[in-house]
Amino acid sequence: MIITKTPFRMSFFGGGTDMEEYFRENGGAVLSTTFDKYCYVNVRHLPRFFDYSTELSYSKTERVTDVNDIKHPAIREAMKMLDMHELRLTYEADLPARSGLGTSSSFAVGMLNAFYALKGKYADKKKLADEAIYLERVLCNEAGGWQDQIAASYGGMNRINFGRDGYEVLPVIISPERKKMLNDNLLMFFTGFTRFSSDVQKINADGRENKKETLKKMRELVDEAEDILTDKNKDLDDFGRLLDVTWKLKRQTGVSISTNSIDSFYERGVEAGALGGKLLGAGGGGFLIFYVQPYKHESVKKAMEELMYIPFEFENSGTRVIHYTPETFERIK
Repeated sequence: MIITKTPFRMSFFGGGTDMEEYFRENGGAVLSTTFDKYCYVNVRHLPRFFDYSTELSYSKTERVTDVNDIKHPAIREAMKMLDMHELRLTYEADLPARSGLGTSSSFAVGMLNAFYALKGKYADKKKLADEAIYLERVLCNEAGGWQDQIAASYGGMNRINFGRDGYEVLPVIISPERKKMLNDNLLMFFTGFTRFSSDVQKINADGRENKKETLKKMRELVDEAEDILTDKNKDLDDFGRLLDVTWKLKRQTGVSISTNSIDSFYERGVEAGALGGKLLGAGGGGFLIFYVQPYKHESVKKAMEELMYIPFEFENSGTRVIHYTPETFERIK
């Protein structure tokens, strides 16, 4: 039996510039971090006592005798890609799916990690990120960028650069004290709305050529934000003010980015004292994050009392195997 634990991510700056059709030509960069909310993938070989050979438990339960009959596209394509058979897979998570935190990509990374471990093989973080990108974007043909898979695999607070030759992951060098201050100044709330990121990406893809200038500005904010974090002489509150700038830019990149309800909550948060914030993910719902100085926390929480407050801490580990019990398995031909 294998159990993997894979973190979710929050993207601060540069979202949208991680789309392959954009960054291959224009370059891109994102600034993001993983935090202490996780998905867990439990995989073992299914004992041969049943009239089905594979059992899957996520938001639904599937029992099939042929991998091709699996309805969950990522599980089906991953099993075919890595030649996996006779499995029982269960999925659990600390936060809901389709909520803007890269949940589907965290699942993809954690599942691939579990499959390799079940085979008795080690897969490094780059391999897991690369294969999760291939799984979701090519095999499953889901619209979206590359940052989620990379963040879930590597973990930590990183600047991820994208270009013609692919990507590079650069840890943000920030003192523990400054990093804790940033963590303490961020408040996250669940809006209660969920949606498929790939659906939002498809809707917002129309007219992407006209958005190049906006995406370029969003990419430039990555440089400014990283500079604020790494230069101890700079005012950390400027990071919050930049979040407001990037949110206003992001709203220009698609009709499905925000809703009247989300705009209303955002305005309430700013009026209550938040210096800035943004909706996490592709848009359309999920989690709002605000940068709030500590003495205004209660005011903002009161303004958001209709929403669920989600406390969190940054994490640095990325995906990992937390339980490993090897199994002897010989496939019956």
